[in-house]
Amino acid sequence: MIKVADLELPTFDDVDLSNKKVLLRVDFNSPVERESKKLMDTSRIKAHAPTIKELIEKGNSVVIITHQGRPGDDDFSTLELHRDALSDELGIDVKFVNDIFGPCALDEIKNLRNGEVLMLDNIRLAAEELIEASPDVQSRTYLVRRLAPLFDIYINDAFATAHRSQPSLVGFPLVLPSAAGRLMEKELVALSKIFNIEESPKVFVLGGGKVLDSIRIIENLSKKRIADRILLGGLVAEVFALAKGVNIGDQNKKILDNQGFLPLIPRARKVLLSGAPVEIPVDFIVEGRDGMKENYATNVNGVIKDIGPETINVYSTLLNEAKVVVLRGPMGVIEDERFRIGTLKLMNSALSSDSYTIVGGGHLLSLLQFLNVNKDKLHISTGGGALLLFLAGERLPALDALAQSVKVIRR
Repeated sequence: MIKVADLELPTFDDVDLSNKKVLLRVDFNSPVERESKKLMDTSRIKAHAPTIKELIEKGNSVVIITHQGRPGDDDFSTLELHRDALSDELGIDVKFVNDIFGPCALDEIKNLRNGEVLMLDNIRLAAEELIEASPDVQSRTYLVRRLAPLFDIYINDAFATAHRSQPSLVGFPLVLPSAAGRLMEKELVALSKIFNIEESPKVFVLGGGKVLDSIRIIENLSKKRIADRILLGGLVAEVFALAKGVNIGDQNKKILDNQGFLPLIPRARKVLLSGAPVEIPVDFIVEGRDGMKENYATNVNGVIKDIGPETINVYSTLLNEAKVVVLRGPMGVIEDERFRIGTLKLMNSALSSDSYTIVGGGHLLSLLQFLNVNKDKLHISTGGGALLLFLAGERLPALDALAQSVKVIRR
């Protein structure tokens, strides 16, 4: 079992996985080129491959369910290309059926032999999968009732979708012995360090433009006393600077106003008054009519583009002393290489320290190529929305369902 927050979740090591028929939920949702509909990135498929390989090596037959996009969106598609990418990654011929729980799918599942892999079509072609409800309700859906009797065990390896309460994620664990897959387990082991009292100090670096999301995270980290330091950059730092009474200049206030962030200042001020261990930049790199220059936070004359050198030094010192570092969002406008310095230096400080570093996906992943990375001390989360809600202290329905599945395992 793996313990995360107040949940105990079964893993591969808690269930009998040999010569079984396995229903495996993964997240192969990938960027799709709009015109050709080709997959632009297959990193998620590669990330799930170790789970699938282990199941095959143990003599199981594996049926994969996953999704791509949402009905009506440009990236909504069937999964033939995902099957092809998985076949290349595994080095075997992965079977595919353009069906989910109709006669064709049921026949293919029944005839699947040990060591073979079958991928069902986009699970979101099933209308029930688009509706969120409690695990108890989802366990009685037509989708679950049709598929569950054909399997010995259900494995959820899709942490990135753990914030959804859909049948394929929360319905099966109530009717089948279930466990977390290896990728899910890897995510949970990394994130459990956030709640481990012995893993301290913990430093969170929050930047980028998702201000409301970051405030929610800070509120939870402060309330539960999880973070020892919270270092801010990007637009979220500007909102908290205003909440502290720092004048960041009319140009930057206007940018925040246009983004609809000024009404969040009272909420940020309330967080500060609660005693949250928040640090804001002491200086910035700004861009004005006379080009780039350094400005102290109390005398900003230009558009803020990055954190300044003194802030980098202060933040780096705190990162060097940390045991756990969580990086989510850039410090500056990293699309312009002139304003990547703050983010790169802080990432380098974290990765070159003795800390265990969790990178929350997104834009930061594109900068890892410029840094020396010790993979033993780094976890790159596939989470997205699930990671956000996890850090914000909200329940993840798929994890709750896996915890409930222990009762099924012990029958």
